[in-house]
Amino acid sequence: MTRRQVRFGAGRSALTLLTALGTLAGAALVGAAPADAVPSRVRIASGVTYAHYDVPAARGTAHAHVLTVDLRDPRVGVDLLYPGAVAARATVSRMADTAGAVAGVNGDFFNITETQHPGVEATGASVGPAVAKGHALKAAVPNGQRFGPALPPGTSTRDVVGVGADRRARIGELTLFGSVRTPEGRLPLGGLNQYALPVGSVGAFTVDWGGASRVRATCGTDTDRAAPCSTDTYEVTVRGGRVVSASDRPGSGPIARGTTVLVGREEGAQRLRRLSAGEEVTVRHRLTASPSRIPYRFALGGYPLLRDGRPLPGLDDTTSAVRTAVGLADGGRRLLLFALDGAAEYRSGLTIAEVAQAMRESGAVDAFSLDGGGSTTLVARAPGATAVSVRNNPSGGAERPVPNGIGVFSKR
Repeated sequence: MTRRQVRFGAGRSALTLLTALGTLAGAALVGAAPADAVPSRVRIASGVTYAHYDVPAARGTAHAHVLTVDLRDPRVGVDLLYPGAVAARATVSRMADTAGAVAGVNGDFFNITETQHPGVEATGASVGPAVAKGHALKAAVPNGQRFGPALPPGTSTRDVVGVGADRRARIGELTLFGSVRTPEGRLPLGGLNQYALPVGSVGAFTVDWGGASRVRATCGTDTDRAAPCSTDTYEVTVRGGRVVSASDRPGSGPIARGTTVLVGREEGAQRLRRLSAGEEVTVRHRLTASPSRIPYRFALGGYPLLRDGRPLPGLDDTTSAVRTAVGLADGGRRLLLFALDGAAEYRSGLTIAEVAQAMRESGAVDAFSLDGGGSTTLVARAPGATAVSVRNNPSGGAERPVPNGIGVFSKR
């Protein structure tokens, strides 16, 4: 157990919450204790509570840690946690404390390894779209380029969960629309700060990307993540609306604010080669929400589990693992952040189908799966504390650095 972890006693009845009477002292949250000594519901802040309970499963008993966030409370907010760059990773506790969050969970699946492409740097960037404080950080990679378990039928890497400008949580899609205007005409934009670009496309990288290498963006194909890297690539740097440099190979290093690096592969590379230093180039991009047109103030990727109270067809009901998920209730006014415990006695976890059922029994009408396994982490402050503590036991024994998460904020 790490210094930041908090372990709770077992032996609680399945899906039954023990009620905490009154306000808990901060000391009651820290350290091991028998089940009857640690109430399992805690007020973290106004509109934010934490609970933990057992969940019966086909392969034993799992233990869930759940944050309930009341978005009707004007003092409560939810936003993206991330390390300040798309292509970077940090622990959930560090991101939460840096941002001033009172609680949070890990987020999207990500580019965790590059064993298929020796010599290519894994970027750590997330699979799906990401929006922070209303600002679009990145778009989704092609379906065949994602990391994580197989997607349920009818879902895609564009699927997101988030909170809109109306303070309602919802599940939807974020699709990239963009263009590159050059003296020869307009090119469609195929990517924004993504670790993988569609074959034949041009992608834009901005200050939000960070300093990681952009080579990975030209590896694999739309249907095969392990396919070789493209041998036909080109990169153009645009500053102040004009081409300032070009290279046959994607580069690395921080991108200055106001600068856009365009990376092309195959046909996209051939189009970029026609540009010359000093030529005017205009890059435009936006993420468009659907089916609701209400813009997201915060969003991140994963995949849906429940829609209108019904599990999606084809959810995996055989593979058990430690999981993280998000549930939506009360018309998107209540958010349930769900993380399983990775301690040895609970490590068998739940299947995706069991997670959907657990979320429905918790009152969620819609639910969304996030990254699990060693990434699963839930953090929250104890009453009076100024830093968060890890409430579940990460299955790897310590927090895994991840690209993003969901942060819960409280105005005092």
